[in-house]
Amino acid sequence: MKIEKNSVVSLTYELTDAGGALLEKNNEPINYLHGGYDGIFPIVEEALHGKALGDKFSVTMAPDDAFGEYEHDLVRAEPRGMFPADVAVGMQFEGGAEGDDDEDFMLYTVTEVTDDEVTVDGNHPLAGKTLIFSGVVTGVRAASAEELSHGHVHGDGGHHH
Repeated sequence: MKIEKNSVVSLTYELTDAGGALLEKNNEPINYLHGGYDGIFPIVEEALHGKALGDKFSVTMAPDDAFGEYEHDLVRAEPRGMFPADVAVGMQFEGGAEGDDDEDFMLYTVTEVTDDEVTVDGNHPLAGKTLIFSGVVTGVRAASAEELSHGHVHGDGGHHH
């Protein structure tokens, strides 16, 4: 069976940066519902369309195809007192975007801690990077009616969230 709209695709993959450094690798296949259900990067889904079991693929993703451009205005320095005493580089906190009056929260990563300030960055760690997503198709099957109505793949034995 070839990958087409409304098929469940299983694949193993590696994610590297443009210089070839390995960023992520899975040993167990991931599954996604093919056909615009937002289960995988759209550019990867496009490259996989028409492939079959055992086919290899490699997609170069510009920042706009992956995690977006790096936005300097998502980096902000906040008063040290707004954070717990044990705040450290690498910790993550949810917070509202600066100047955003609605309840949209972002994940901020602590990048620097001084006696007076804590610098946080709301960019995804891979923002601004060109990435290579490559792998092998390990399975293709027709999606069930339940999977199609829910817009995502279900686990073995039925519905799992």
